[in-house]
Amino acid sequence: MANTPQSKKRARQNERRNDVNKARRSRIRTFLRKVEEALASGSADTAATALRAAQPELARGVTKGVLHKNTVARKMSRLASRVKALAV
Repeated sequence: MANTPQSKKRARQNERRNDVNKARRSRIRTFLRKVEEALASGSADTAATALRAAQPELARGVTKGVLHKNTVARKMSRLASRVKALAV
């Protein structure tokens, strides 16, 4: 339990940060799910559009500290290769 004023403040900040980060992660997962659904449907145009919408969200997750840089690079690379394979 937080005892000092500083630790009480940090606990409050951590709660707020947790809520914000949770919302960001959820938003990113929604964009990824849209790409996955487009890939599953077999529509190359829809998948490419969904990927273009998802890429900035993933990058924003890195800058905000929600996701690790390499994790996002790996996800973007794998999704892009799957979209490219679908277009061929």
